[in-house]
Amino acid sequence: MTNNSVNDSKYNVVVIGAGHAGCEAGLVAARMGMKTAIFCTDLESVAMMPCNPSIGGTGKGHLVREIDALGGEMGINIDKTFIQSKMLNTSKGPAVHSLRAQADKHRYHDEMLRTIRSQENLDLFEAEIVDLIVIKYPDEEDDSSSFNKCKGKVTGVVTSDGRTFSADAVIICTGTFLSGKIFIGDDVTVSGPAGLPPSTHLGDELRKLGFPMRRFKTGTPARMLRDTLDYSAMKEQKGDEKIVPFSFMNEDKSYDIDQVSCWLSYTNEHTHKIILDNIEKSAMYSGNIVGVGPRYCPSIEDKVSRFRDRNRHQLFVEPEGLDTDWMYIQGMSSSLPEDVQHAFYATIPGLEHAVIVRPAYAIEYDCVDPLSLKPSLESKLFENFFCAGQFNGSSGYEEAGAQGLIAGINAVMKLTGRDPLVLRRDQAYIGVLIDDLVTKGTNEPYRIMTSRAEYRLLLRQDNADRRLTEIGYELGSVTEERYARYLAKKSKVDSEADRLRSKRVDINTFREFLLLHECELQKDKMTEEQLERKRRDIAETENQSFSDILRRPSISYEDLAEIDDDTRPELTANERTEVEVMLKYDGYIRKQKSEVEKLRKLESKNLREDLDYHSIRGLRLEARQKLSDIRPRTVGQASRISGVSPADINVLLIYLEKEYRENNSRTN
Repeated sequence: MTNNSVNDSKYNVVVIGAGHAGCEAGLVAARMGMKTAIFCTDLESVAMMPCNPSIGGTGKGHLVREIDALGGEMGINIDKTFIQSKMLNTSKGPAVHSLRAQADKHRYHDEMLRTIRSQENLDLFEAEIVDLIVIKYPDEEDDSSSFNKCKGKVTGVVTSDGRTFSADAVIICTGTFLSGKIFIGDDVTVSGPAGLPPSTHLGDELRKLGFPMRRFKTGTPARMLRDTLDYSAMKEQKGDEKIVPFSFMNEDKSYDIDQVSCWLSYTNEHTHKIILDNIEKSAMYSGNIVGVGPRYCPSIEDKVSRFRDRNRHQLFVEPEGLDTDWMYIQGMSSSLPEDVQHAFYATIPGLEHAVIVRPAYAIEYDCVDPLSLKPSLESKLFENFFCAGQFNGSSGYEEAGAQGLIAGINAVMKLTGRDPLVLRRDQAYIGVLIDDLVTKGTNEPYRIMTSRAEYRLLLRQDNADRRLTEIGYELGSVTEERYARYLAKKSKVDSEADRLRSKRVDINTFREFLLLHECELQKDKMTEEQLERKRRDIAETENQSFSDILRRPSISYEDLAEIDDDTRPELTANERTEVEVMLKYDGYIRKQKSEVEKLRKLESKNLREDLDYHSIRGLRLEARQKLSDIRPRTVGQASRISGVSPADINVLLIYLEKEYRENNSRTN
């Protein structure tokens, strides 16, 4: 045991696993006043990065900002430990701008471990959990095949050395450790990621309790020695000159660090030939692996096999930290034998003489069918048992952290008799992530993407605090300091937006400004005829407010400084971005909000947990089965279930209206 010396084995919340989900779950529960314990098989697993040493990326960066806005730790921790920072998708609209930071993986682990050890109310144990302590409810029928009927309550955990720890709530965040197996060709090792001890017994006990378990698989590429690579044969990838932090608590902080470079290279026909000639030796193709892998992060043998028309695939060579000479080969995960890996890596420009210090491998692990979870991430089978991260069938550090935070918050909400936090799809990417898992389920490791969100323009990176910080403050996950900073920022942004809506400029000054920005600075992109037409249009343009000017595609908030004779407020980069996006996309934002209001009517129509769908006439058989299995909370959630048609939703609405009238007539 680490942290404090305690003899009392009674906790409010126990967290199984100390990966990204477990850290967020344990920290938030402790910060909300619960006496909390985190258990892991090895302290090295705390916030470990067994795969890509980075935080953020497309869609994932949004999750990190949302975790931060709700009081989580991931954004703060990566801001302390990044070695390169980059904003992705800047050539596209603000809805898909996503921050990504290359982490020093060892410092990231050390900082999170330090944070956990110093957190009041939180103890950290190095021990394997092998069983749950449960109280089973009496049930004459005891249909063990159903994962929708509550069978009892979880009241604690048992360690491998026989110790018992009672708990009011338990959160499982086992990642890829649960019954983990590592595959390199025909070599199979019972192991957690990076060779750490796995959890070997708990998966079987969960099956005995009736949890619908499945096997998923993921993989990781080889690690190579830095000095054995030829960087002249690769393309350098530098970080952004202007660093944007992840945490809203660091918005006014300037970063002056020497960022490290990453490197871009490509496979070629020689690489592909070696892989295809040996593909039957891959654990994925030999039949050794039964788990399902992630479609959006395939192994290199999958890429080469599935996309035979492509003569190359890109890969990134990334440093794992400042104090290590290991380089990570992103985009090249594999379960081929070591000798084959040496052969195909040697065909890639820059890697011809690379020394491999850890070969690529695939890892297979146990996870649960997320359809067996409530939107709060509490299990439907056993009360006070919450699930998060890769145990729920997702992939990625960011997806895990987001679920861990929500599971931790909702464990506290359950224990304090309050309603759970269930974020809507129009409120957060976290809402999209969890709703997709518990409503639609997943047959492969789930990865968040911006394309999964219907309301991307509302769910931007820059406004995550505006969407979520007040919610977190009301629940108790957000500190007074964070909330005060949020209110001050909100006031500044709203005040500046109002100023720009009301302020106008002299018409001649305005036209000269437009001539410069829409003609002179753009003339290389237009023909003489187009330029002349643009000049005539500008000459006839009427006076406009600054917000109207800002809506023009070629004008930025910074450009307005040229004609703004008032003292412009001092805003942070994120505040300036938020002002600009609020005004530039005002029409589109209002349109999306209008669509949300229409759909919210379905979300406001609640469905009873004990509703007998088989008794509702007019529902198709598939709809009855799916609705009975998933038990949606609202009609809106029911409408997103695969196999439930619009006609079924109409039947439900008619049934609810009829039930409402009958109840009213009885009371009257």
